[in-house]
Amino acid sequence: MENTKKHINVVAAIIRRGEEVFATQRGYGNYKDWWEFPGGKIEVGESPEQALVREIHEELSADISVEKYLTTVEYDYPEFYLTMACYWCSVKEGHLVLLEHEAAAWLPLNDLRQVNWLPADILVIEEIERQEGR
Repeated sequence: MENTKKHINVVAAIIRRGEEVFATQRGYGNYKDWWEFPGGKIEVGESPEQALVREIHEELSADISVEKYLTTVEYDYPEFYLTMACYWCSVKEGHLVLLEHEAAAWLPLNDLRQVNWLPADILVIEEIERQEGR
């Protein structure tokens, strides 16, 4: 039988403020209550950076600066195959307002594992820890 699992390409913002990063908790779907880095799908004609700026504005009502590529992770969820490009970002203007998530937190870079992260986001945390030497 041929694998016809959906492949989803997304972007994620690792929004940094000093020694903390912003995490959001999903309020819907199969992974409700799990934590993730905010972001979303890339639309046709968008660069990953443009998609991130749009998604964060839509989800969190803030304007961000996409500063530096961090990593791309791939994860095979039961329902779909995920490719997620991750970028270091910062808030340029406005405040982060939860429009789609049920909770959020600024987590210290040296203690990111205190929430129940989605599996793909754990791979991002491993890369952050590697790069930050933690």
